[in-house]
Amino acid sequence: MASNDPFKVSSLKGKVVLITGASSGIGAGTSLLFSKLGALLALNGRDVGNLQKVAKQCVDCGAAQPLLVPGDLTDEETVRKTVEQTIAHFGRLDVLVNSAGILAMGGIETEDLSQFDKVMNVNVRSVYRLTQLCVPHLIQTKGSIVNVSSVNGQRSFPGVLAYCMSKSAIDQFTRCVALELASKHVRVNAVCPGVIITEVHKRAGLDDNQYDQFLEKCKHTHALGRPGEVEEVAHSIAFLASDAASFITGATLPIDGGRHAMCPR
Repeated sequence: MASNDPFKVSSLKGKVVLITGASSGIGAGTSLLFSKLGALLALNGRDVGNLQKVAKQCVDCGAAQPLLVPGDLTDEETVRKTVEQTIAHFGRLDVLVNSAGILAMGGIETEDLSQFDKVMNVNVRSVYRLTQLCVPHLIQTKGSIVNVSSVNGQRSFPGVLAYCMSKSAIDQFTRCVALELASKHVRVNAVCPGVIITEVHKRAGLDDNQYDQFLEKCKHTHALGRPGEVEEVAHSIAFLASDAASFITGATLPIDGGRHAMCPR
C-alpha cells in the first residue's frame, strides 16, 4: 500500500540505494539528490577520483558516508563484488539505479563491431547482469529499479546506431522485467532523457565548438526550447524510486522537453 505521507519522495529516507555511473553526469546528480533525501548510498563508477568527490559532496550535504564500490561493470567479477559489498555493508538493498552508460558516434557504414560490442556490453549486458544479481535482494525489500534510458530508445536518429539500439533494448528490458517482478512487488521503470548538459557528448568525440552548436540546436529539437539539466532527471528518478510512484511499473518516462513527441514538418 502507498504511504499516507503527502511528500512521498521522503520515503527514500533510510533506504539503501545502489547507483551506477555515479562518478559523473546523471548518476552523480542522482547521488547528490538521494543523499539530500536521506538515502544510504552505495556508489559505483569507473573514475575513482570523481567518485570520491561525489561522495564528499554527499557528506557535505549532511548525509551518511556513501559506500564506494568502484569498477568497470563489464567485468563479471566487479559486478558480483559490487552487489556483495553493498549487501555486506548495509544488509539489504531497496533501490537499484542503473545509470552507467556510454555514448558512441557511428552508423552502419562507420561503426565497427568492436565499438558496437563495447556499447552493448556497457549499456545493456552490464545492466542485465547487475539487475539479475540484485533482484533476490530487492524481492526481500519489495524494492524498485530505475533504469536510465534515452529518447534515443524511443525515436530514431542517424549517426548513433549502436547507442540507439542499446537504449531501445533497455526500454524493452524495463517493461519485461517489470512484468516478471510485479507479482513480487518489485517495481521497474526507466527515465528517457533528451539532451542533458553533461560531459557525455564530449567524451563521445564532440569538441567545444561542436558541443556549443549541438546545445544551440536544442532550441529547435526540443519543444521547450532548451537542453535539460541533470537535476531535472535526478528528480524524476527519485520520484519513480519512491512511494510517490507506488502504482507505476513498466513505464519509460520521457524527460526530454517534449522531444519524443516532435516530428519534422
